[in-house]
Amino acid sequence: SPCVERGMKAKTLFAGSIALLLAACGGGGDTTAPVTPAPPPAAGSAWDPVTTAVDAAFARNVVPGLAVAVYAPDGQLLYSRVRGDFALDRNIAVASASKMVSGVVLLRLVDQGFLSLDSTTGAVLGWTGPQAAITLRQLLSFTSGLPVSFRVGDDCTMDRAITLAQCVADLATRPLVAAPGTRFDYGSSHLAVAARMAEVVTGSDWTQVAAQQLGTPLGWASSVAWYTAPRQQLGTSNPLVAGGLRITTQEYARFLGVVYNRGTHDGQRLLASALVDQMGVDPFPAATTGSSPYERFGLTREYGLTAWLECTTPASGCQDITSPGALGFTPWIDRDGRYYAIVAMESQELGEISQFSVQLSLDLQPLIRAAVPR
Repeated sequence: SPCVERGMKAKTLFAGSIALLLAACGGGGDTTAPVTPAPPPAAGSAWDPVTTAVDAAFARNVVPGLAVAVYAPDGQLLYSRVRGDFALDRNIAVASASKMVSGVVLLRLVDQGFLSLDSTTGAVLGWTGPQAAITLRQLLSFTSGLPVSFRVGDDCTMDRAITLAQCVADLATRPLVAAPGTRFDYGSSHLAVAARMAEVVTGSDWTQVAAQQLGTPLGWASSVAWYTAPRQQLGTSNPLVAGGLRITTQEYARFLGVVYNRGTHDGQRLLASALVDQMGVDPFPAATTGSSPYERFGLTREYGLTAWLECTTPASGCQDITSPGALGFTPWIDRDGRYYAIVAMESQELGEISQFSVQLSLDLQPLIRAAVPR
């Protein structure tokens, strides 16, 4: 597998604990839909190795159902393979794949002048003390210095009995674990604060902001929503902005196409290309690493603005980014390969499912590149 040490900090992807995974997923419980039969493989022998790899992965009996969908730059579905109890139009919890979506919502507000990447919590939220110097750029890159916790009861981002405003007010009182911009900590508190900044500058709640900025232009159904506990579909007053999104694979693919095409959708510009490019840059390459998920799996990545960077030059920029979730939903952009793709699933078990799905995406990348028409 193409596991390569990347960057100065060796921020690692995919390690942690069951508690960390729970924090990303927002609790348990969901119903299952009828079994969806697998469609025939895509025509043409070029895709046969992809089908073989997908079927072999499914045969390991790790999840009851999964899908792989590959898209051309223009959004055409080049290939799909659905196995077991799954469907591309099923509304599912995508856990930390939410982060990149939330990031683009916030970057659209930057593009429209509501915020800048240098907007501070002091100026927007009225924070005081060292916390007042935190910028939106630091929040989106998880280098704000805010503490992160993955224990239910100690993390207000998982409390569905309060509002996002109340959660962020609590975070404002927490001592920083490091000066802003000096330490990377993967967790939910950063995006909660960023989302509250969005609420304050727009006068709308996060649900309305997200619908206005992405839901309407991308034609998402009203069932696309952020929850505190997404698998249970509970809690909308304090949405888990970093991990609470429910969406279909098809709807997520429309979003992924916007990022692949540097901010355009169906010929309409939704986001400045320069801001999309900033997603692929590690803005604080000298930062140390505090908490970073999944390091026991031995994969390393640097982090940009709400996305993991898949290249050896994170400080100057990466073409390819990803945002995998703890329930197995793993989207990625491969501009060098001229496609974007999703390994889609919603595991009901917590543990090493993210390792399974990310490894599958890595195994598929060279096979997809070989199959994509030139």
